[in-house]
Amino acid sequence: MKEITAINTYIDHTLLKPQATREQIAAVCEEAKTYKFASVCANSCWASSCAAYLKGSSVKVCSVIGFPLGAMQSESKAFEAKRCVADGAQEVDMVINIGMLKGQDLEGFEKDIRLVREACGAGIVLKVIIETCLLTNEEKVTACEIAKKCGADFVKTSTGFSTGGATVEDVALMRKTVGNQMGVKAAGGIRSYEDAVRVVEAGANRIGASSGVSIMKRLRSDESE
Repeated sequence: MKEITAINTYIDHTLLKPQATREQIAAVCEEAKTYKFASVCANSCWASSCAAYLKGSSVKVCSVIGFPLGAMQSESKAFEAKRCVADGAQEVDMVINIGMLKGQDLEGFEKDIRLVREACGAGIVLKVIIETCLLTNEEKVTACEIAKKCGADFVKTSTGFSTGGATVEDVALMRKTVGNQMGVKAAGGIRSYEDAVRVVEAGANRIGASSGVSIMKRLRSDESE
């Protein structure tokens, strides 16, 4: 297993629990600034709070959209995304409409992503969560291809709220599908430095994790030995 330098810059420090409080969001933002993580990823109601807590730092504000099911009106997702950007989000992680994909309504599926892409506007990073644990390999490929066609910046494995999280195999398949033109974010079940290295080696260039602090503490402990 190779060593990944600056693993902190891969991590979206994540707090998506429904019971998260303002105080906990503030604490996560402080941790992200301390460890210089890529972003703080939180539910959309916290976008403005995260923007205030992270102001002046290099840490980006990431908001999830249509989370965690993705099964809502596309226009509602677009509105949520536009509001988050207005509140200070620089990155948006949207959940696809899984039923449309599995039901082969690919026109509706594409429209869902396009509306959010347009609502975000230029300069905002869009990550499309395809929820790999609910898809066949063929569906994963289709979802990635359409996300790429719609101008998304990343495809992302999982919400972490369904039946499974990121796997090395899924990350590799997604990277093969999108090539080097897009990012791949692995999320769900990444709890250790070893987990992080495995998905990076498979092709991920961003990691969603609530265990970012413990990953960094473990790494620093190993380096001091």
